Amino acid sequence: MTALDDLVDRYMDELAALDPCQAAIMGIAGQDSRLTDYGPDGLAARADLARATLARLNAVAPAAPPASAPAATGGTRPGAQNGATPTPTPTPTAGAAPSTVPGTAADADRIAAAVLRERLETDLALHDAHVHDTALNTLEGPLQRLRIAIELLDRGDDTDWDAVRGRLRALPGALRDLRTGLLRACQNGRIVARRQIARNVQSCLETPGCLAEITARHGGGPLRGELDDAVAAASRALAEFAEFLSGELAPRAPERDALGADRYRLGVRDLLGTTLDLEETYAWGWEELARIETEMDEAGERILPGEPLPAVRAALDNDPAYRIHGADAFRAWIQELADRAIGDLDGVHFDIPAPLRRIECRIPPVESGIYYLAPSEDLSRPGRVWWTVKDRDQDIVTWTVPGIMFHEGVPGHHLQLGVTILNTGLNRFQRLSSELYPGYCEGWGLYAERLMGELGYYHDPAHLLGMLAGGQQFRAARVILDIGMHLELPIPAGTGFHEGERWTPQLALEFLRAHAGPQPEAAITFEVDRYLGLPAQAIAYKVGEKVWLEAREAARARAGTAFDLKEFHRRALDLGPMGLDRMRAELTRA
Repeated sequence: MTALDDLVDRYMDELAALDPCQAAIMGIAGQDSRLTDYGPDGLAARADLARATLARLNAVAPAAPPASAPAATGGTRPGAQNGATPTPTPTPTAGAAPSTVPGTAADADRIAAAVLRERLETDLALHDAHVHDTALNTLEGPLQRLRIAIELLDRGDDTDWDAVRGRLRALPGALRDLRTGLLRACQNGRIVARRQIARNVQSCLETPGCLAEITARHGGGPLRGELDDAVAAASRALAEFAEFLSGELAPRAPERDALGADRYRLGVRDLLGTTLDLEETYAWGWEELARIETEMDEAGERILPGEPLPAVRAALDNDPAYRIHGADAFRAWIQELADRAIGDLDGVHFDIPAPLRRIECRIPPVESGIYYLAPSEDLSRPGRVWWTVKDRDQDIVTWTVPGIMFHEGVPGHHLQLGVTILNTGLNRFQRLSSELYPGYCEGWGLYAERLMGELGYYHDPAHLLGMLAGGQQFRAARVILDIGMHLELPIPAGTGFHEGERWTPQLALEFLRAHAGPQPEAAITFEVDRYLGLPAQAIAYKVGEKVWLEAREAARARAGTAFDLKEFHRRALDLGPMGLDRMRAELTRA
């Protein structure tokens, strides 16, 4: 144990005590009966912890000069097509050694200190900008985290019902604290857009059913009555909070959703760990979308020659070979798909540790999208893929599913995050902080989808089309929309879509209908609301994938014929989670 390790362990224990919801997501035990205080006192206490930890860190490990590596960019600089010279990216020397990761204790400490320092400084920048005290959003705001903290206690027969009762009883108080903070922010002129408030009202109305479904699994044990009482009290508190949001907060909230360039750059710093030329990245998003849609047309031609892509998609949707009836059968099918990928890849393209050769696929009790949750710190909770099925008795279309499962499972998040948790060469913060780095994590997930194509796992052209349509096209469209809406940018000439107009949520809905494939209107609306509530999260996938691909090709160019893809992946994942600039610097370090 080094002084840095001691500091990190102390910080993680104190953070878990101040933020039990974050601890639950990280898989840290010991706070299972408590919920986070999202009110002013809780926010101040977490900022004080970050400030004190940063001071201790600077005493233990003084800051080093900034890492020298090119910042992540979005692609060709505007004007380059007309003869202007784009900003060059340093070219690695052919034949040099493969990219390196920490080989000494000093090197490991250097990286660990830099990663923690960057996180603490960013958290304080967010606090000083008052981001957290107006943090209602559609995707992962306080209400969503409070619900997830309770959901994560559901472990079937192994559920700790005392902890469930404790968190249910804590929910009314947590909502009171949140209300206090939102009112104080509102009095100081800080309030989220009305769209986000409406989404949180909806969350309040949906959550009681989720809580009741969880506690119903307790059966008729001795806590049955107490659990029912706790659910009833929590449900009343949620109804009252919904009335507060709709009756007091919403009338004061602005209609305008765009948060502007300064807030967006802070989101990029927080969620991607980089700096971006936003207009350049916006232009690259258009280029990337056009490239992917060309690939989709080519895949469609292999499936139904001469037919337009909408007809190909409709044919696949109606093909019995790509339909499974009912949530239970679908869950079993994706479980088999995940297990087969692990069996195929282990020992060939990756060495998968024994604890990660198990992944649990589950259907959530309420609509919450598709996502992965890493194993808990003590491995008592396995890695889980959660896949929402809207109607448990419906037919579910499967031709888009393999790419998504490779993203969420192996070689995607399950491998990446699981390897991180098991990596004893990393300190506790590094092992448990992956959720804080969407650029690193979601970039790898999207990279994993593409990698499986490179490894030959889309033999069926329908599955290749599904990967392109279900992952790549959608995520490229997100780059355009997320930056375009928050900066209210004009739509470029030559795109064939409302050229010259500036982005609005209404145009975004129309654009997604055209570039995200047939989806329920509710899903399209959710996506747009999601982007508007959490700036820069939606671009983490494609920008992160871009950095992973560029780092791999830089390593390949240095190593020449000695390049070993399996070894590159091992060494890259051993770095652990970090911002994209630092990841690029470490993976391209000579």
